Amino acid sequence: MNKDQVKGTVKEAAGKIQSKTGELVGNKEQQAKGLLKEAEGKTQKKVGNAKEVVKDAVDKM
Repeated sequence: MNKDQVKGTVKEAAGKIQSKTGELVGNKEQQAKGLLKEAEGKTQKKVGNAKEVVKDAVDKM
């Protein structure tokens, strides 16, 4: 597991919490910011996953 996978997972979870909190208190701005942060986290995690695939492929050579 690399730092992008870890940071992405953390950012995704934080975004989910922020989004749900915004939804519960009726704050659309916080809800939208949370959804954006969640999407950023998913993207960062995918970048980390891709790095791992490349690293594993290089290690097998």
